[in-house]
Amino acid sequence: MSANPVVIDVTRGGMIESRHRGAVAVVRDDGKLLASLGDVSQQIYPRSSIKPLQAIQLIESGAAEAYQLTDRQLALACASHNGENVHVETVRQWLMQIGLNENALECGAHAPRRCEDQKALINSNIEPGAAHNNCSGKHAGFLSSVQHLGLSSAGYIEATHPIQQRVLSLLEDLADVSLADVPRGIDGCGIPVAGIALQPLALSFARFASGQGLSTERRHASKHIYRAMVSEPMMVAGTGRWCTRAIQAGKGSFIVKTGAEGVFCGAVPDAGIGIALKIDDGASRASECFMGAVLSRISGLQHVFKGESEDLVRLPVLNVAGNVAGVVRPSKMLEELLDGSLKP
Repeated sequence: MSANPVVIDVTRGGMIESRHRGAVAVVRDDGKLLASLGDVSQQIYPRSSIKPLQAIQLIESGAAEAYQLTDRQLALACASHNGENVHVETVRQWLMQIGLNENALECGAHAPRRCEDQKALINSNIEPGAAHNNCSGKHAGFLSSVQHLGLSSAGYIEATHPIQQRVLSLLEDLADVSLADVPRGIDGCGIPVAGIALQPLALSFARFASGQGLSTERRHASKHIYRAMVSEPMMVAGTGRWCTRAIQAGKGSFIVKTGAEGVFCGAVPDAGIGIALKIDDGASRASECFMGAVLSRISGLQHVFKGESEDLVRLPVLNVAGNVAGVVRPSKMLEELLDGSLKP
């Protein structure tokens, strides 16, 4: 198997200092592959990029309506959040709302992402809890459905638990693919993760975006989750994060969601387009630039990535003093592919 092409360059001064290889699939909701680079048939773990799809079960189970969940909570169910106070307190209040507390979360605890939030805990002599976990919103979502359906909350992260079976079936429907005989693993937050290729993964986001080929109930649920994400982008990631800034800049025209190990997915409803990409070495700086480059070539979105938002495509490399020393940018090969296949 040949190596994936270089899609992202990292410069310092007048020289390319580092390169990142990767692959991308851009798929229309009817299944047509609009653009691809690299091996889009190779199975990858989608990691947290599929949280918007996993959140659909919150609507379909009836839990969102039963507990009167807000857009803020639904967006948090899709989040890989910073662990800022607004994220943590929203999770804790949500758990109380469904009759549980933080002890019910099986995602484990880790420190907040930002130094200032870490320092606030240290200065208050407080240990990080499970609510600080960047996946705690997703887990609160699982527990909401578990509570509403009368299922056992213990072991809700196990592959054999009914809630995880519902999520797996949902993903198969959206991607129009069987996940019965694919590689399996355990995600960072403890839930099962199944291998899937970039092309069907992109299709799942295209159908999530437009509702094409979905049941009326699933189409309604997908739109509900999409609306929550564009209404509450701060809950999807947080202060200074690429996902939050991109969704804010798009003003409802698309959603994006990052995943660990260089995975990124996006959905553009008006175009009926889904995007799935992966950076081979797992670098987030490269996956963010990669997604920005793809979105900026889609008809009707070019203006989003200009001016103050240009750094969503060309990410500055800063030195310790905060001065620009280089840039993370799309490679010439990537730009040529996108210009030839996506520009109107």
